Amino acid sequence: MPLRILRIVVIVLCAGGITGMIVASVAGNNNGWVVTFGLLTAVSVVVLMAFSSAANRASPAAAVDEQLAEQVEDRIRALVETGADETAVRDLVRDAVLLGKRR
Repeated sequence: MPLRILRIVVIVLCAGGITGMIVASVAGNNNGWVVTFGLLTAVSVVVLMAFSSAANRASPAAAVDEQLAEQVEDRIRALVETGADETAVRDLVRDAVLLGKRR
């Protein structure tokens, strides 16, 4: 299930759960129904948080572009062949990648 659809489902469940808690509380102060709707809301939010966390961890690893990586390696090799220090160039590339990950 795409994360966007899951977010919509959780929003609907939360709205329904909050409405259910209010209605159950006003209509006879039925604690069982209030707790049930509260748990429904809480569980849906926890599921959304888990799916969002898993999706965020999977995205960077799947986004590796092999062709671009090969081009970068060729450019590093060209710089080293013209006299640049290979360690300094690789450190620069590593720092640039870290900088790009800090959105």
